[in-house]
Amino acid sequence: MSVFLLIHGAWHGAWCWEKIIPSLEAAGHRAITIDLPGHGEDQTPISEITLDAYANRIVAVIDELEQEVILVGHSMGGVAVSQAAEYRPKRIKSLVYISAFLFKNGQNMIDVIPPHPDVQISEDGSTITVAADKVKDMLYNNCKDEDVAKALAQWRVQAMSPLLTPVHLTERNFGQVPRYYIECLRDHSISIETQRQMHAASPCKEVFSLDTDHTPLFSNPAELSSILLNQI
Repeated sequence: MSVFLLIHGAWHGAWCWEKIIPSLEAAGHRAITIDLPGHGEDQTPISEITLDAYANRIVAVIDELEQEVILVGHSMGGVAVSQAAEYRPKRIKSLVYISAFLFKNGQNMIDVIPPHPDVQISEDGSTITVAADKVKDMLYNNCKDEDVAKALAQWRVQAMSPLLTPVHLTERNFGQVPRYYIECLRDHSISIETQRQMHAASPCKEVFSLDTDHTPLFSNPAELSSILLNQI
């Protein structure tokens, strides 16, 4: 049995993995999902949400487990799993990035991800969101309307701090954890060119391709689950 620790991306929460969990559990594995600080049902104030707060939340879960985890990050969740891996490299069997931020030491979002025209930053610069009429095309362009509506009903604003904070990664810790990347070919949020630049700069043990939008958790859970179960 493997333990999958599934980390959501910006604006989302643990709820976004609901179509993936049944497949993992049916195959005899354990799937754990959490809300990062300020996401889902977590009520951490925006002012207290940092990259370290994200990483420490993940580490707290890892520390309670008896076996290594397969740590999976979607989208923005990639930066959180990378930083957590720096802190607990010997407790993580592998890192999986699903169209996710895969940064090198010292990089943050501004260094790597081109600005998106549909993203809106608050006047005080503390949060970021997406124009309501642009969300489907940006994140869910292959998803069913009912899945999009369900997701939007659970959205939370995203704190800027974790996105602007450079990751601190070392070859001795983070660099020793095997990495896998699942790229999404029809992604309108993180272009396939940017995804490939990231995993070329931080080489992975294997790269898989899905012909989906940014959110295969909704648009193609069967194929995504198959990769997690059979190839990682």
